[in-house]
Amino acid sequence: MKQVWVKAIPWKKKLVTTAIEGGADAVVVEEGKTEAVKALGRIKTVAPDGDLKPSKDVIFHEIKSKKDEEKVLKLAKDHIVIITAADWKIIPLENLIAQTSNLFAEAHTLEEAQTFLGVLERGVDGVVIATEDVNEVKKILDLVKRWTEKINLQIGKVTTIKPLGMGYRVCVDTCDLMEIGEGMLVGNSSEALFLVHAENVENPYVSPRPFRVNAGPVHAYIRTTGGKTKYLSELKAGEEVLLVNYKGETRPGVVGRVKVERRPLLLVEAEVNGKKVTTILQNAETIRLTTPEGKPISVVQLKPGDEIVVAIEEAGRHFGHKVEETIMER
Repeated sequence: MKQVWVKAIPWKKKLVTTAIEGGADAVVVEEGKTEAVKALGRIKTVAPDGDLKPSKDVIFHEIKSKKDEEKVLKLAKDHIVIITAADWKIIPLENLIAQTSNLFAEAHTLEEAQTFLGVLERGVDGVVIATEDVNEVKKILDLVKRWTEKINLQIGKVTTIKPLGMGYRVCVDTCDLMEIGEGMLVGNSSEALFLVHAENVENPYVSPRPFRVNAGPVHAYIRTTGGKTKYLSELKAGEEVLLVNYKGETRPGVVGRVKVERRPLLLVEAEVNGKKVTTILQNAETIRLTTPEGKPISVVQLKPGDEIVVAIEEAGRHFGHKVEETIMER
């Protein structure tokens, strides 16, 4: 996930409250202001007396010439490096992003932030907002917080729907509200995750719960932020999962509660590019997958030939991280 810090030097209380309310990851302040920040809310401070200390944890470096490129690359091995430049043409940002991580860039406008985040499709790891314009701060905060990975979703054709026995399934309740066409990526294998739709559909059985995805059994994988996966059984309150819509657009969602209950289950098998993939879900009308058009389709109405969206990846997973090795899951 991209980080976003707000620079409040010189001190301006409104900048700090805007940072906290907008979900900033840290604020950069002068020495002696950390206590004032902490009185306003829980957020990291970057200051000589803060949580992250300049010259020790964080390096501020101005790009003045081509020679500064090598300096930044060396510094970024052990520190977060925040770079600034009067003229970005001196050193293409692509050079640094292609060679290192721990790279932040200071942005004064929304347009600058968009540029820094989009370089080489990877962008900088974080943006430090350096403007006293509160409205601009709000815009950049919103941009960075919504700047997440895009998932390449593919069309799968349902081949089998098979009732199973009883098992423990997991409901993931978030601190967010999902829209039609949105849910979470879940599956039996990390290489094939089905877009399980949120419980935000009107039905005669239960009131909509747009904060919830009835995701699947305890063994299943779920896509989390940062390109990782977890077993559903591992999720805890306060962690983040990836909320995904039918277009592949994503955003982070905070887990508020995880409900594990014993329920009847259902196997769903689909074919994607000639490959069979599966997931297991609760056998109930309120559990839905997602069509390529973004429409929810109940598992009890599924039939062979129906199209649903699936996220496919080639690499396997080791402790939730993508790895290039031979891993077969059936």
